[in-house]
Amino acid sequence: MAVIPVALCGRSYNVRIGQGLLGRVAEEAAPFLAKPRVPVVADANAWAAHGARLTASLTRSGREVSLLEVPPGEASKSWEMLARLTDWLLAEGVERGDHVLALGGGVTGDLAGFACAITKRGCGFVQLPTTLLAQVDSSVGGKTAINTAAGKNLVGAFHQPALVLADLATLTTLPARELAAGYAEVLKYGVMGDAEFFDWLMANGAGVLALQPGALAHAVASSVAAKAEIVAADERETTGRRALLNLGHTFGHALEAETGFSDRLLHGEAVAAGMVLAARYSARVGLLPREEAERVAAAVRAAGLPARLPSLRLDCDGARLVAHMRHDKKMAGGALPFVLLRGIGAAFLARDVDLADVARFLDAELG
Repeated sequence: MAVIPVALCGRSYNVRIGQGLLGRVAEEAAPFLAKPRVPVVADANAWAAHGARLTASLTRSGREVSLLEVPPGEASKSWEMLARLTDWLLAEGVERGDHVLALGGGVTGDLAGFACAITKRGCGFVQLPTTLLAQVDSSVGGKTAINTAAGKNLVGAFHQPALVLADLATLTTLPARELAAGYAEVLKYGVMGDAEFFDWLMANGAGVLALQPGALAHAVASSVAAKAEIVAADERETTGRRALLNLGHTFGHALEAETGFSDRLLHGEAVAAGMVLAARYSARVGLLPREEAERVAAAVRAAGLPARLPSLRLDCDGARLVAHMRHDKKMAGGALPFVLLRGIGAAFLARDVDLADVARFLDAELG
């Protein structure tokens, strides 16, 4: 088992990565299970696949599960589901010192984490991510949020988990599409800040997607270590360092908005397409050699992820996608920072991007 610390002043915690962790939840999370009744918020699909092992572990330790199931999909990151969840936590008598278990992917972690952030001004939670995307990205770092009509993740809070248990065995139940969507976030760490890891993924990505134990463990641990280092340096995204994790997301969130935040385009698929767009736009403005941008596109295609906008069959133009971007929470003073590339492994935050030029670029990519 790999144990990766997220070092934060007064709020440090560990991310434990290995096989079979859900079957040992009672032991692994023992310091955070103070009461015999344990509140669990779970994605309905994750609960069907993994709930029995989690329940068995807690039962053996003399505890019982109190369960709230969350419907799968981005639609659950809503005001309505947040209200339902917080009301349930209050009815359960959750106190500030208690910890809620969040079982599922990024939607469940974001929703449960935000509910815990605001219930009685903050109670604890433990992340039990069951998707590759959640294990390498959303479960680590304390960003919690819901979506609104204005855009994705616009209402939320920074609220760090007390512990993350990333059970690699849960990934065997993922559909291939969900696994590939999570791989987009793994690839992001290489494109963003680690050319050596990118090269390793180019050689071993098929093994990761095939869930070969050694390749999978290395990919997840490397990704978590990269994110942990950035979060420790810039927890609340105030210095610009953490903003680099948004590589592909500004373009990607616009694509998600255009497709209604639906299963038509999964978050990881949007990030993959967004990374290609960020690389190609970097080449357009002379920051990145065109062949390097196409290496990013090749890595995305090799994983079966969208590398060309026409494949998404959007009915819009570049101006419409840019209009979605204007709702981005990173907008400041009318300007939107973009994560662009000077090379693979050399991302930076550009604050002077001309949105009109981005619209023209997107028109060309859509054509």
